[in-house]
Amino acid sequence: MIQATLLALVALGAPAVVLTRDPLRMAVVNGLYGLVLVLLFVALAAPDVALSMLVVSCIAYPLVLLIAISRSRS
Repeated sequence: MIQATLLALVALGAPAVVLTRDPLRMAVVNGLYGLVLVLLFVALAAPDVALSMLVVSCIAYPLVLLIAISRSRS
């Protein structure tokens, strides 16, 4: 039941990331999408993949993207 719910959230989250126009909102939506993927990997008993996904998609990528946006706007 939990896996099916998380799979549905992943299926709804991917178009949300793609259809977001504003780069700042896209960074936030992509971070939330990564968090849903982390939860899915934990539910599928893949904690090593979940930890690496947590670092990359929820911390590193949004941080790099926000820094790049702030430097390009100023």
